Amino acid sequence: MIEMSRADFEVLVSEALDEVPPELAALIDNVAIFVEDEPPASDPQLLGIYEGIPLTERGHYYGGVLPDRITIYRNPTLAICDTVDDVVDEVNITVVHEIAHHFGIDDARLHELGYG
Repeated sequence: MIEMSRADFEVLVSEALDEVPPELAALIDNVAIFVEDEPPASDPQLLGIYEGIPLTERGHYYGGVLPDRITIYRNPTLAICDTVDDVVDEVNITVVHEIAHHFGIDDARLHELGYG
């Protein structure tokens, strides 16, 4: 397991978000991004989670709702990485994975695309 401060990890998440192509970033709507140290006890190896209503499921009724939430979990990510480069790669993959859920892409398709 590699050691990395929460502040440094948050910078990596921010940099991963900056790498999202502008044409996709412009479509991300009503989403807040968080970093937390630990995932829920029910899923201790979870690296990230998207909670909300994907764009593909939003209809005319959508409005006045709290933002969707993407959370990236620091400690499980660090636990599976051996180097800082590994952390950078894993954060990038996890951020893309969770943003893809916002766009309505499911886990099976993400695995096919290499973002499992």
